[in-house]
Order: sequence, then C-alpha cells, then structure tokens
Amino acid sequence: MPENHFGEDVARRYDERYGYQSDPAAVDPIVAFLADLASDGAALELGIGTGRIAIPLSERGVRVHGIDLSEAMVARLRAKPGAQQIGVTIGDFATAAVEATFSVAYLVANTIMNLTTQDEQVACFRNVAAQLEPGGCFVIEVLVPALRRLPPGETFQPFDVGPTHLGFDEYDVARQGVVSHHYWIADGEVEVFSPPFRYVWPSELDLMARLAGMSLRERWGGWKREPFTSESLKHVSVWEKSASRR
Repeated sequence: MPENHFGEDVARRYDERYGYQSDPAAVDPIVAFLADLASDGAALELGIGTGRIAIPLSERGVRVHGIDLSEAMVARLRAKPGAQQIGVTIGDFATAAVEATFSVAYLVANTIMNLTTQDEQVACFRNVAAQLEPGGCFVIEVLVPALRRLPPGETFQPFDVGPTHLGFDEYDVARQGVVSHHYWIADGEVEVFSPPFRYVWPSELDLMARLAGMSLRERWGGWKREPFTSESLKHVSVWEKSASRR
C-alpha cells in the first residue's frame, strides 16, 4: 500500500491552505462536467479528501462514493454539512473496491500522480474499469509534465513564491519522478511538506486505459471544455469502458 502523506499534520490545515480551490469559479465547472457524465447513475471519487468536489456533486443529486487512504482527511469531510449522503471507503484507490457499480469515476487535481509507480497507475485503471458499468467513464484531471519549461540542465522549478509559502518541484527525469516541496510559514514556524509523485504523459494514460478495456472518448484543456493543444498546461481526459465489457 502507498505511504499516506496526508496525515493529521496536513489535514488540519488543508482546507485553509487550499481554500482557493473551493471557490465556486473553480468548483462549479468540475461539478457540471461530472454531473453531465453521471446522468442518473452514481459517481466514484478516487482520493476524495475533504470533499471539495464530492459534496457539491452530491448536492446536484448525484450519488457519490469515495475512496481515500487518509482517515484524517476523511474525518474533515465527514464533519461537513451534506457529507452524510456520501459513502467512503478507506484504502488505496489503486486496489480498493466498492460493492457497487458506477457510471463515472474520477480523479481531480493531479491525484493520479499520488501513485508513484507505473504498476500502481496501471492497477488503478484496471480497478476503475472493474467498478464501472458498461459504457461508464473514467475522468482524470492532471498536469502536462513541464519538462520543456525547465531551464537546460536544471531539475528544480518554482511554482509558488509568496510571503507565507514557497513551493518548487524537483524532477527526476530518469524515473518520471517529481517531489513537490512546500515550505509554509505559520505561527512563526516553518512547516515542510514534500510529497513524491510520478508524472505521466497523456499517451501513457491512453495505453493504461486500453490495457483496462477503455478507450479515449474526449480530451480537453480544462473543465470548461477548452481545446487541448500543445500549449495546454493540463488536460481533462475521459475514457469510456466498452459497452460489451462486464
């Protein structure tokens, strides 16, 4: 099972530090996109966390179940209004199964990269396919690896420099690894958070989907269905399970 990097120390400040991601301008397009795919069916969120997407999606009338490795993060979800309608399974979303089937499963905000080996990422696709209804969809939001934006010979790339937070990514190109280093200044002290990730290319994800019996249905540059181009910094991809597979 992967190491849990989102324990109590991270969970207690998570919603505060990433509150900007919960603004309606950020959340509403995601919820609308997923609700459209779910239609009258149920949705499975992998890495449900504190419920940023699950709760508003549930409020749209979609039945939502989540999987997450962090009991500390899920405790924050369960304390929120509306969370009583959402089921949660504690476990590794690459392998944990729910006794139900879903019309859509989804991973947002680069969460597929929390699986730090290719084998784990392949297992995730297969696990999702086993829980999707025929014709169901798997949605992933993930960044496009930023290697071409790295200066020649450099392995470090800053992504946030502010008065209370410094963030930079450290790349290991040989193994498709990246460590996101966060230095937070809080209460006169510096808190360090450096979770490891495995970045993954769009074509690699397409192959993982094919191995699991799914095919690419659509790919966008964002949740508002912006075109995906060579300049896109991320993509929102949808793979569909064959209607003949069970």
